[in-house]
Amino acid sequence: MKAYRFLSADDTSAFCHKVTKALAKGWELHGSPTYAHDATTGVMRCGQAVTKEVEGEYSPDMKLGEL
Repeated sequence: MKAYRFLSADDTSAFCHKVTKALAKGWELHGSPTYAHDATTGVMRCGQAVTKEVEGEYSPDMKLGEL
């Protein structure tokens, strides 16, 4: 089964660390990163989709960050 996650955070080094941690756990980049202005908070936000092949069947109870 292919698992999918969309990682997002403010445009800080914390976002890069979040993506790097996912890559270190075997997740792979999926598509291009996104970058947008959050008018509510006044900051730029980043996003990146990642996927990973995992064993088993999909369940909405899965903790994707723990795969």
